[in-house]
Amino acid sequence: MKRAIVIVYRPQAGRYAAQFASVVAAAREYGVEPVAVIPTGWDPADAGGVRSYHADLDDSAHVRRVMDTICAEHRVERIFPLFEGDVLTASRCRRDHAIPGLDPEQALTFRDKNVMHRRAEELGILVARSCRPDTLGAIQEFAATTGYPIVLKPYAGWACGRTFRVDSDAELERVWPEIADDRHDYRVEEYVEGVEYHVDSLVSDGEIVFEQLSRYTYSILQFRDEPGGTISRRHDLSEGERRILSQNARLLRGFGMRTGVAHVEFFLRDDGSVVFGEAAARAGGGSIVPAIQAGHGINLAGEWCRLELDPAHRPVSRGGPEVGTEYLSSSRVGRITEITSAEQLKRLDSVLDADVWKRAGDVLAPPTASNDVLGWFVCSGRDCEDVKARFKVIRDTFVVRTAPEQS
Repeated sequence: MKRAIVIVYRPQAGRYAAQFASVVAAAREYGVEPVAVIPTGWDPADAGGVRSYHADLDDSAHVRRVMDTICAEHRVERIFPLFEGDVLTASRCRRDHAIPGLDPEQALTFRDKNVMHRRAEELGILVARSCRPDTLGAIQEFAATTGYPIVLKPYAGWACGRTFRVDSDAELERVWPEIADDRHDYRVEEYVEGVEYHVDSLVSDGEIVFEQLSRYTYSILQFRDEPGGTISRRHDLSEGERRILSQNARLLRGFGMRTGVAHVEFFLRDDGSVVFGEAAARAGGGSIVPAIQAGHGINLAGEWCRLELDPAHRPVSRGGPEVGTEYLSSSRVGRITEITSAEQLKRLDSVLDADVWKRAGDVLAPPTASNDVLGWFVCSGRDCEDVKARFKVIRDTFVVRTAPEQS
C-alpha cells in the first residue's frame, strides 16, 4: 500500500482551507498520498480532489470506524486534525492503529482545561485559581475568596463560546441558569489581570524549531465590544516576554509534545509574573496562520506536515518588521447591502493580506464567539504602536451597511 496521511478537515469552516491545501501540498512533496476525512453530507469536491471519506466528525466512535476502513486501504503514517474539536478523536485513532503523534493522554492535556492547568501546576507554572461549579454557592464562595471578576468557561471549549465574565453576585445569579444544566462541562477561574500573549510553535523530536510570540491588543472575553487583534513581537523583547517563551518551552515538553504545532496563551502581569492561560495542539485560530505566513513565509500547518514526514526538515523563517492581524467586525445587524471587499483592503498601504467572508445579501447577527467575525486583514509596521495606528486606518476604511430583515 502507498504511504498516506489523513487530514481531518471541516470545509464549512472556510478559514481552514489554506491550512488544508498547505498540508496536502507538503504531503505530495514527499510522495505521500493525502486522504481527507470530511463531514457527512459534504461534497467530496470540497476537498479539492483529495480522496475523501465521510464521517460524523462530532461522533468519535464513528470517526474511528471510518479510520479503520482508511487504514485497511492505506498505509497511514500520520493524522492531522486542523480543528480544535478533532484533536482528541485523532489521538484515539492514532492509538487504535499505532500511528505516531499525540496519544489520548497527551491530547487531553491540550484539550481539557482541568487537566492542562493541573499538569502546568505540576511543572511549576503559575495558573489562575479555579473551582468546580458544583453549586451556585460554591461559585459564590470562590468569588468571595478571589474577588470579582470571575470567568465561567467550558472545560473543553474554544473561541470563547459559552464563556462568561461575571463581575458581581447579581450578575452571577443571572448567568447561573445559562450553565446550570451543563455545570459538569464547566470550570470557574479567577479573571487574570494582565497583558495576554500567545506563542505559536513548531516542535520536532521534542525541540522547538520555530516560535512566534505575539501580543493580543484586546481582551478576548470582550470580543463583542472590541476588535480582535494580535501583533508579533520579534524585536527588543522585554524580560517578561522572554520569560513567556521559556515557560512555553517547559510546558510543551511537560505536556508530551514530540513533533507538532501548538498555540499557547499566557498573561503577563504588571508585577512581571507569567500566568498560563490555555494550550492547544493545533495551529492558532482566526488569522494567526496567515499573519505568520505573511510575516515569516511559513504556513504552520504545512510545516507541521513536513516535520512529521521528514525529521531532518527545519522551517526557514524570513526576517522583517512586526506584523499584526485584526478581525473585521461590525456592530450592524440585518441583511448586508454594502461591504468593503478583501481586494479593496489589499490595495491599502501596509496591508499584506486580507479575507472577507461576508458578502452583500448575507445576514448579520450579533456574535456568539470570538471568531464570529466578518473577516480579517494582516499588515506590517515598524513596531507595536505603528501597527496599532495602521489597524485604525484600515478599520476605518472597512465599511458595512445593512438593511433590516423583512419580517
